[in-house]
Amino acid sequence: MPEPLDLFHDLIETPIGSMTVVVDLEGRLRAALFTGEIEVVRFQLRRLYGNKGFTLSPSLDPSSVCTRISHYFDGELSSIDTIPVETAGTAFQREVWQALRGIPCGTTTSYGELARRIGRPAAVRAVGAANGDNPAAVVVPCHRVIGSNGSLTGYGGGIERKRWLLDHENRATRLF
Repeated sequence: MPEPLDLFHDLIETPIGSMTVVVDLEGRLRAALFTGEIEVVRFQLRRLYGNKGFTLSPSLDPSSVCTRISHYFDGELSSIDTIPVETAGTAFQREVWQALRGIPCGTTTSYGELARRIGRPAAVRAVGAANGDNPAAVVVPCHRVIGSNGSLTGYGGGIERKRWLLDHENRATRLF
């Protein structure tokens, strides 16, 4: 049985609520969730790593990942672009999540287009499900995926957060 992952959590306040950021010993982002409730975070991590697949401790040193996410909320949108992300999930989920990171800030795409981008045009629903299971909000920008008719569709953090994130990116990209 492999050793459990040592994970560390920090809480940051954003304009749209508390976000718990989870990193590993190497400083790679493992999760970013819009919650301040550590039991919710543990539940999500158990879904990814199993009941005994991780330990979770408060971070003793403020993470540069938290600083970079905070800078994103302050308008420095590119601050999150190079945050290393290492999440659990199926190969398909990780493929979708990697494709999400390729959606330029200030733009959106549809689930169908995302499915085409990964070479699986018939997998629109599976892409939607993988998008919904994304454990790294904002950094893996699942909020940039909308319905084919332009509507704001589901978002784990809530539609109002999704709208705020898209508006935030649109405002900030128009400044340059």
